[in-house]
Amino acid sequence: MKVAYILTFALCIAFALAAPYTDEELKVMFEKFVRKYERVYADNDVDKRFGIFKENVIKAHKYNTISQDKVYGVTKFSDLTEQEFRSKYLMPPKTPDQMRATIKNAEVVESYTRNGPLPDSFDWREKGAVTPVKNQGSCGSCWAFSATGNLEGQNFLKHKKLVSLSEQNLVDCDHTCETQEGQEVCDSGCNGGLMWLAFQHVQNHGGIDSEESYAYEGYDDKCRFKNETVAVRVSGYKMLPTKDEELAAWLVDNGPVAVAVNAEWLQLYFGGVSNPYWCDAASLDHGVLLVGFGKSKTIFGHEINYWIVKNSWGDWGEKGTFRLAWGKCGINTVPSSAIVV
Repeated sequence: MKVAYILTFALCIAFALAAPYTDEELKVMFEKFVRKYERVYADNDVDKRFGIFKENVIKAHKYNTISQDKVYGVTKFSDLTEQEFRSKYLMPPKTPDQMRATIKNAEVVESYTRNGPLPDSFDWREKGAVTPVKNQGSCGSCWAFSATGNLEGQNFLKHKKLVSLSEQNLVDCDHTCETQEGQEVCDSGCNGGLMWLAFQHVQNHGGIDSEESYAYEGYDDKCRFKNETVAVRVSGYKMLPTKDEELAAWLVDNGPVAVAVNAEWLQLYFGGVSNPYWCDAASLDHGVLLVGFGKSKTIFGHEINYWIVKNSWGDWGEKGTFRLAWGKCGINTVPSSAIVV
């Protein structure tokens, strides 16, 4: 059985390395991409973008073949190099330990057991605790969207109303810093930040404004926070269990969870349950929101658990969300939640 699996895997790799499309087919795909996403390139940039697009299509085919997951393909990021994608949509990467070194005065929930069985599936979107998917644009403000997503959910559970909160409030006003290995780590608008530092900012500055009163712009601007338009206040924050089953139990009982993840593989994610083997759990570069979980079967018939994750890239993936196997890409390594008052 083991030999057969190794042979199958070897054949998959060999097939993945073979050219999946002709140049003519790739040109047609590129033309469709340009029309769908309304791309306008300078004349001297068309060939460059086509070359990048072609490399990404081939890469997606390789990922699908090797992983046996048909979840990668042409996305709105397919004309970007990996470096361009990282610089526009992700944060500077940090290890989980580097992130944990910035945690101060948190309530640490080391383990969690609920009073009943864990359901096979759960989704806070169905309970009304999650606002519609938002779009961070070309700004590394994912941390702010992850933080507001958690705050929105906690406010819903506490006060029974769903209010969209202002990411721009955090981008403009939150410069909270903590020392990590002798260096300051700060929330820095479009240059990245950490969700629990955002929770500290909201706690220390009297709250966070609503989205309606402080709309998102997608770039760093002057702070215009107003006490009279505060929508949510915070008394602290919690760091949550890192075991998937315990984290899932906490989520069911307490609401959506702010998490960090290694996300470079998401550039070519199209939809479905992803179980990538190449993502680096020790390099966290994107803030997202756990809103639920479920179960699925691989093509080999193996059952896997997956997270349902709300992203902040607009109409990308599965209507703005993605599904990721438990324990993958560091998604369970630094989960956190605000304490709303």
